[in-house]
Amino acid sequence: MELAASFQPLCAFFSSHLFFSTIIFFAFSILFLSHSLVPRLNVFCSCEICQSYLTSSWSKNFPNLCDWFAHLLQNSPTNTIHIHVLGNTITANPENIEYMLKTKFDNFPKGKTFSMILGDFLGRGIFNVDGELWRFQKKMANLELNKCSVRSFAFEIVNYEIQHRLIPLMLSKQDSVLDLQDVFRRFSFDSICRFSFGLDPKCLELSLPMSEFADSFDLASKLSAERAMTVSPLVWKIKRMLNLGSEKRLKKAIRMINLLAKEVIRQKRKKIGFSAQKDLLSQFMTTVNDDTYLRDIVISFLLAGRDTVASALTSFFWLLARHPEVESAIRHEADKVIGPEKELTSFEQLRQLHYLQAATYESMRLYPPIQFDSKFCVNDDVLPDGTPVKSGTRVTYHPYAMGRLEEIWGPDCFEFKPERWLRDGHFHPENPFKYPVFQAGLRVCLGKEMAMVEVKSVALSLLRRFQMELVSPSQTPKFSPGLTATFRCGLPVLVHQIKHHRI
Repeated sequence: MELAASFQPLCAFFSSHLFFSTIIFFAFSILFLSHSLVPRLNVFCSCEICQSYLTSSWSKNFPNLCDWFAHLLQNSPTNTIHIHVLGNTITANPENIEYMLKTKFDNFPKGKTFSMILGDFLGRGIFNVDGELWRFQKKMANLELNKCSVRSFAFEIVNYEIQHRLIPLMLSKQDSVLDLQDVFRRFSFDSICRFSFGLDPKCLELSLPMSEFADSFDLASKLSAERAMTVSPLVWKIKRMLNLGSEKRLKKAIRMINLLAKEVIRQKRKKIGFSAQKDLLSQFMTTVNDDTYLRDIVISFLLAGRDTVASALTSFFWLLARHPEVESAIRHEADKVIGPEKELTSFEQLRQLHYLQAATYESMRLYPPIQFDSKFCVNDDVLPDGTPVKSGTRVTYHPYAMGRLEEIWGPDCFEFKPERWLRDGHFHPENPFKYPVFQAGLRVCLGKEMAMVEVKSVALSLLRRFQMELVSPSQTPKFSPGLTATFRCGLPVLVHQIKHHRI
């Protein structure tokens, strides 16, 4: 009787907190289930070779998950596979990609699933919406980004950052080890913040600590990407509801981003004639009066303009350090087009550097900043290769794997070979559905040209002044989980100034 009495307070507690206790139990059940499902992925493919590789974990045979997917896709007769447990059809077939991104565009939107995953971070920004919201922002962005004044403003910012921050930093670090990936992330963050917000976080000045905004932005991007890695969205949704772990950290990071964005917008509204300012936010403020919506639009451009550029530059310099003949060819072309003792001064000069353009495209063929992208099928469909796709299925196209397919690029597909993009010495682009690094079709990247200007300007300026020596030359890249490709251990290099550089 005494024992029963002693349990009464405990029973009363659980009765009064039944709902909370149920949620906790369900959360732990989901978390346990997610871990138990990971090693038992079932891939549906008619190819027996694909099936045999699933008996052991991908991590034992491949340095990265993207390499495992690339191997499976290479060995599929249609270059398409389906992972049942994830409800994900993955393809590297250009005909399928054209079908998704162009022919049946309306049947393969981003979808509510990914809009929810990135919703807290990107809100209603262009990269996280479909339908009329997307069409409105695309039209508005096209109008702004295609203006000569906006392009000139971007070119001015990039050149200023290179001449007054990037080059002095590299000179101060010569003959010592420097993480190039960290430098490129700082450089691209400073550049895109100035272009988008008219805000200068000064991240490239290594003597200063990283700004709280930059740290919060990095964390929000990382944790938002991790949501997509869970087997079930219930995992992160329950953690968000209970304000636990990564979701608690994400909430704090986004709160900081929102506070800063709100303050920047408020300060701009106080200024008389903000419409005359050149940054992207000021341009958008002439047509949008909703501060939350403005925040979402500009944060999306920050994400696209910062992480993708830094990723492209990191992999490019890793490849160049392993291929000195390509470095020499870029320098030779620059001396011929620009002059051995002259600086880059215009867009037109960049357009004449065909080998440099080919080298950057070849780098992104092998190491695309966005390794894969997903859409969701609205109505039952059949892809051109005969793969049936049911309504609600996630359909992913995989640029990383496509760069490693002999069917697309030939037997030398694993080689870094800029010459494959040249015809009679002039750059010749490929079919965008064969090379969907910038997406393709209706959702093709609007900032593609400006991103390429930034990548080529940085590459040209550094290559003509410095030699980069890899600290670990035999090590292949291993990627961290994220929205863009990021080298897990950075890119440590020894920086050597070229003694007889010609500028």
